[in-house]
Amino acid sequence: MRILGLGFKRAAKDKKKSERESLPSETGPFVQDTDARRSLLSKGLARTRQTLSNTLKGLFGGMRRVSEEELGRLQEALILADVGIGTVDKIMVGVKEGLGRLGRSDGEAVKQAVRGAMLQILSSACQKQVPGVLAVKQRPYVCLVVGINGTGKTTTIAKLAWRYKRMGLSSVLVAADTFRAAAIEQLGEWAKRAGADLIKHKEGASPAAVVYDGIKAASSRGVDLVIVDTAGRLHTRKNLMAELAKVKRVAAANAQGAPHETLLVLDATCGQNAVSQARQFNEWLQGITGLVLAKIDGTAKGGVVITIADELGIPIQYLGTGERLEDLVDFDPAGFVDALLG
Repeated sequence: MRILGLGFKRAAKDKKKSERESLPSETGPFVQDTDARRSLLSKGLARTRQTLSNTLKGLFGGMRRVSEEELGRLQEALILADVGIGTVDKIMVGVKEGLGRLGRSDGEAVKQAVRGAMLQILSSACQKQVPGVLAVKQRPYVCLVVGINGTGKTTTIAKLAWRYKRMGLSSVLVAADTFRAAAIEQLGEWAKRAGADLIKHKEGASPAAVVYDGIKAASSRGVDLVIVDTAGRLHTRKNLMAELAKVKRVAAANAQGAPHETLLVLDATCGQNAVSQARQFNEWLQGITGLVLAKIDGTAKGGVVITIADELGIPIQYLGTGERLEDLVDFDPAGFVDALLG
């Protein structure tokens, strides 16, 4: 029995070591310039762009007139890229209107019209963004990060803290996911890599109590930001969603105007299911201020970004383009469309 126990302990230790070694290290400065951002976008959307180009071979570019049948291929390509049916219809209407304004229907004109139709949808949603941490003088600035398990919440939080540190701002990460096994330890590892403080309780503690302590600690230490890692709630579990609403109320009671941001992290590989998740979270929390589309580099369904902007009107703030700390890109509607269409 003693040998078996030691075996279990050794296996657990090896597992923890493997998990730590799998965490990416920071590599290089925070990227701010437009060219570098668009390069990351292009890399992140490579699989979706390939899906579109495979279907649209020969359609874009050139001066040959594009037929109605070929425009039907465009519609099919958008659906394959996981743009929702209703959004596809809007894009096609926009394309036809764009071609009418241009007075021609060659391949280059079609590409220009598609770009204009997509950009109109995306830009409309992104105009509604709330003031960010640099614009709000209230300290601590509280950012609540929500989403179901496996979307990339914890890594997104670390990426946010990492970029804020390079802007000269300090962060406290709050481990309010108190029920998932190893969640507190995982956030602790990321906090070290991002150069942020961590506030935690024991596993199974009240998430609202941890948030309370996190805000109080940040206030006493003069820290700029509190970034809260919440439990990965299934969007169909009403009681668990109600608990998230309680966390939000605790934040509001202990910091003026808090939470100043409520970011919903969605897994881009989920496609249209991500739209349903966003709708449910927004209904229960009454005020998702921004979206993060994580794992955009791992899917050919990047077109879902356009549907989310169209159907929900919630600003898309960031795209996760990889596992490194710097792989979080400010969402740029024009850059996104250019990277998507190639």
